[in-house]
Amino acid sequence: MSSASRDLKPGTIAVTAGRPSREPDQPLNEPITMASTYVAGGEVEYGRYGNPTWTAFEEVLGSLEGGRALAFSSGLGAVSTVLDLVGHEGLVVAPAHAYNGTLLQLADLESRGRVRTSLVDITDTDGVVAACADAALVWLESPTNPALEIADISAISAAARAAGAYVVVDNTFATPLLQQPLTLGADLVVHSVTKYLAGHSDVLMGAVVTGDDELYAVLKGRRDLTGTTPGTLEAWLALRGVRTLHLRVERAQANARVLVERLAEHPAVAEVRYPGFGGIVAMVLAGGAAAGDRVTRGTRLWVHATSLGGVESTFERRRRWKAEPETIPAGLVRMSVGVEDVDDLWDDLRAALDAVV
Repeated sequence: MSSASRDLKPGTIAVTAGRPSREPDQPLNEPITMASTYVAGGEVEYGRYGNPTWTAFEEVLGSLEGGRALAFSSGLGAVSTVLDLVGHEGLVVAPAHAYNGTLLQLADLESRGRVRTSLVDITDTDGVVAACADAALVWLESPTNPALEIADISAISAAARAAGAYVVVDNTFATPLLQQPLTLGADLVVHSVTKYLAGHSDVLMGAVVTGDDELYAVLKGRRDLTGTTPGTLEAWLALRGVRTLHLRVERAQANARVLVERLAEHPAVAEVRYPGFGGIVAMVLAGGAAAGDRVTRGTRLWVHATSLGGVESTFERRRRWKAEPETIPAGLVRMSVGVEDVDDLWDDLRAALDAVV
């Protein structure tokens, strides 16, 4: 994090960090640098080791999270690089409800004898703390995907670090505007940049942030070796997207809070899950899977899609995926609330809900 960013509010950082120097005739925005090769004698040398466009994005995200950021080709590329920190047969503690890609990577590694895993109820802080005793790495999501459970990041981080384990927090749902895990004791933060940071459903990219210079060097070395680097255009789009992050999150959160109140009163909805912040909501439909499928296919504005964090409102019934844990209700629909007019969103959603009462 640059010293110039320390005293600024997050919205200002999102707009101002990662800009070129203010000299006459300099561009206001960091250009797209299309280069695979650099003139020898500097710090980069080759396109796999760095790019000015990545660097600008990394500066913004690092400043927002309070650490140093590394951009990756995808969120799963970032996840796999972090999991490489775990030694052979080391124990990874992770939420039973989490991003499917993370759980599938852990299952694959365990099936090959590479790591051991312990899947826990992340809301049971005492149970998670007990599981940390033999852990090499503790993976947290808060809120979890798609159950929207909240972890006590500070308490779990303290216990895990006392046991000698790394603590990783996937901060994709909350974004650094609503939660900064490094300040709560985490060692590493992971993002699917594809979601809120880029924010327009047109980028595939990931990132890792840490306040530890040694960890940063290790992860940078792994990225250099594996080639999990982002495309330059993707980095530029993500940088452009993050400029409006604070505006988009503010609007999505305001919309979500209105919808939560209205959903709670609708007879088709058995349960509404919302952690109290952010733009992700889950509703559990009284009619189960059949009702969920009908609702997600019965709207004009809401888009039936699996991703989230874009300006448009999307939703899906999560148990349609075979890998989704059976502890997720069959009728749970995860909703990514966008920035449209909230009354239009509600009218569209209510019509689909009315049809399954």
